[in-house]
Amino acid sequence: MRPNPTWDAASYEEEVEALSDESLTFRVWSGDWCPDCRGQLPDFAAALDAAGVPADRIVAYPVEKVDGEKRGHGMDEYGVEFIPTVVVERDGAELARFVEEENAPVAAYLARELSDADAN
Repeated sequence: MRPNPTWDAASYEEEVEALSDESLTFRVWSGDWCPDCRGQLPDFAAALDAAGVPADRIVAYPVEKVDGEKRGHGMDEYGVEFIPTVVVERDGAELARFVEEENAPVAAYLARELSDADAN
C-alpha cells in the first residue's frame, strides 16, 4: 500500500486521531489487480501514515485471483470474501471491519466504527 501523496490529512483530523491509537493492528487484504483496492487503499495508506501507524502494526495480505477465485493467506480464518477488506484489532479482538464498498472512504468508515466500538 503506497500512500496517496495528495491526500490532505488536515481535512481528516478525526479520522487520523482515531487511527493513531497505539493499541490497534490493521489487517489489509488486497490485490494489485483489483480496481477497488487501487482506488481506495492509497488514501487509507496516507491516513495511516498521517496517524503515525508503524509498519509492524499493518499486516498486508496479498490476494490473488486464480480461475476466478480469490485466494490469499488468512482469508478463511477471517471470513474474507471481498477486497479490499480491512480488519482492525486490539489485542487480537476485532473492533471494526471495512469490506469492499462501504458508504464512506476506508479511513472515515473505520474511524466511525472505532468510535462506536469505544462507546460500547
